[in-house]
Amino acid sequence: MVYDPDNVFAKIIRKEIPCDVVYEDEHLLAFNDIQKAAPIHILLIPKGSFTSFDDFATKATTGEISHFFKTAQIIAHQHGLSETGYRLVTNCGPHALQTVPHFHLHILGQSTLGAFAAAAMENIHVA
Repeated sequence: MVYDPDNVFAKIIRKEIPCDVVYEDEHLLAFNDIQKAAPIHILLIPKGSFTSFDDFATKATTGEISHFFKTAQIIAHQHGLSETGYRLVTNCGPHALQTVPHFHLHILGQSTLGAFAAAAMENIHVA
């Protein structure tokens, strides 16, 4: 996947498209998703040109990766999600239905999110 500097998240980072900012620093931007899949649905994106989780894990520094995931935890706690639980989701590539070629993490919570993990685990066969 080639990075497209005109993808929607790149435009949001450049302030060409407005968003409801939850958190921002020199490396990250977090904002409320306009297509909510849960009462709290926040997108966390790095400001670097990373196309996917694989690209981010390969090209970002250890410090950038640590900061990204620590910030996800802080945001979840600030929104009161640690008591009842929350889900972190990233889609990587076309089979996972990644729709924007910019790495991003969904932070979902404040309601029961369904048995995603349980249903997936039923399909795992151990030899």
